[in-house]
Amino acid sequence: MIVPVACHVAYRKVPSLCYRFCSTYIRRMRYMFELKEDDDACRQAYNAGSFFLFHNLSPFLQQKGKILLAPKINAAEVKRILVKFSQSEERMEDSMLVGCSDECTPYFALDLGSLERATIESELGGSFADLRKAFFQLEEEYATLISSAQALLRWHNNNQYCGKTGQPTKKNLAGSKRVCHSSEIIYYPQMSPVVITLVSDGSRCLLVRQESFPRGMYSALSGFCDVGETLEETVKREVAEEVGLEIESLWYSASQHWPFPNSSLMIGCHAMVCPQQSKISINRQELEAAKWFSLEEVEQALRREPKPSQERDNSLSFWVPPKQAIAHRLIQEWVKKQAVIRA
Repeated sequence: MIVPVACHVAYRKVPSLCYRFCSTYIRRMRYMFELKEDDDACRQAYNAGSFFLFHNLSPFLQQKGKILLAPKINAAEVKRILVKFSQSEERMEDSMLVGCSDECTPYFALDLGSLERATIESELGGSFADLRKAFFQLEEEYATLISSAQALLRWHNNNQYCGKTGQPTKKNLAGSKRVCHSSEIIYYPQMSPVVITLVSDGSRCLLVRQESFPRGMYSALSGFCDVGETLEETVKREVAEEVGLEIESLWYSASQHWPFPNSSLMIGCHAMVCPQQSKISINRQELEAAKWFSLEEVEQALRREPKPSQERDNSLSFWVPPKQAIAHRLIQEWVKKQAVIRA
């Protein structure tokens, strides 16, 4: 039987359409979009949602062995806490939408900075922690959600007035934007692009230290993109500025949201310099140290897991950022590539 062309084309499209409507990811993204665009839908979602709580941008966390968890507090419990502190349930409208589960349970972040911290901690059995110190102890799922939530809360806290009129801005319920009703200007949360680059001369990789790093830790070279720069231009400039080297080639690896000190998009790259021109000239205004490391040295560093107390030990052998950091991924990729080359 010969199938007409039109029918044949329609038949081939059906599986694709079924996949689109059945895809968990697409369903989640469409639901998130609805909540961002429809205040009434978002208001209704509060009652079915789960909440990550903060206190002056410090997330509420619970210890589970060596791991920190960010508990998802249900709406009824959040309302109970608000009532206990003589707060209106309307305080929930200060929340920010930060994600949703595969079942489309919305996740919100709510900062209770005006309430008594110790009482909330006692009520819920945990503590509000410094995210910078706790970040690498969080499971990946929680680290992503909590870092996004803190960045969004901070952005709203810092953008309560219109930069043109000076009038107050108001957030939509999902927290995806702020509006100045005087000028009708819409403000959207922003991230600063940052390149993080692992430089190699073929057989060695370059790792650097800043004074603010934990004792003994070396990482990949990083820096903010300047206005008007391409990604390639930023990488080339940062390598030249900080270590006095000129790169011959570069390639992109991956990206990561980074909440410190403000919301940044870390863009991970690898860069190659000529082995004959690999003498380092350190910019002391930017770096404390920069060194070339062999494959064997880097492999040993990847196996080290220093305890927090060791971070202040001057005798500690060098180590690299934990696996949650994109710098760790770049270093692992370089090690794997070296292993292939030597095989």
